[in-house]
Amino acid sequence: MTRALSVADTTPAHHSPHPDPTAPNAAVLPLGMACSALAAGLGFALHDRSGRSEIQVVDHHWLTWMGGPHGGVYAALADVLNWFGGPLGAVLPVALLLLLIGRRRWWSVAYLVTAYLLGNVVVVQVLKHLVDRPRPAHPLVRVDHGSFPSGHSADAALLVVVVGAVLVPAARRRSWWLFGGAFILAMMWSRTWLHAHWLSDTVAGASIGAGAALLLWRAFAPLLARERISRGLPGDQDGVRRRHFGDVRSLEQRVDGVRDLSG
Repeated sequence: MTRALSVADTTPAHHSPHPDPTAPNAAVLPLGMACSALAAGLGFALHDRSGRSEIQVVDHHWLTWMGGPHGGVYAALADVLNWFGGPLGAVLPVALLLLLIGRRRWWSVAYLVTAYLLGNVVVVQVLKHLVDRPRPAHPLVRVDHGSFPSGHSADAALLVVVVGAVLVPAARRRSWWLFGGAFILAMMWSRTWLHAHWLSDTVAGASIGAGAALLLWRAFAPLLARERISRGLPGDQDGVRRRHFGDVRSLEQRVDGVRDLSG
């Protein structure tokens, strides 16, 4: 009986009690779905005109607060953020893409490209043509067709989530989300302060960018985790060590228990 007990008790479990430290938080999926639902709801209300009057009232009030004067530090900050949607907005994703390619992180590359194609090129551009919303009068920067949704806000939110998923260690993500959230809010403010978008445009844009990146992060999570382990990235190695030594300690405790019973 002692021999049977020792074999059963000393067999390590296949499922480690330690979670994967690089996996997305459990809130990623519901948050991504909530962001997508918010953007879809705003788009539907503005497209069929059913909720346009209520939304427009809020947008007009906000635009009144953004009336000016337009100069000084605020103008400089808004100009810098406006460049994010132009040349700088193209440079940062391309730089991230080249960095991931250089590190041979192919699943991260696939996640980045899919997120930008789906979130920015497909969803944002399709909604611009479907909703066909006029922009505020007298924008202070050059703008193209379609006010809804804000492409700048979508790009900012998408970049924040993608960088957090593929570059920022899990232990430091909380600080990154705080910084990224402030950056997204600043981008939303700048687009309305420049009279390039209505407030609801920026809310929808940020929701689209964040929602697409979060949902795709959840979908790519197993592949990204496998990639990190195969590439020997520090965060995953720490997690592997914790799981390994945790199993070893558990095994040693079980052996000691069997010896006590045998004695």
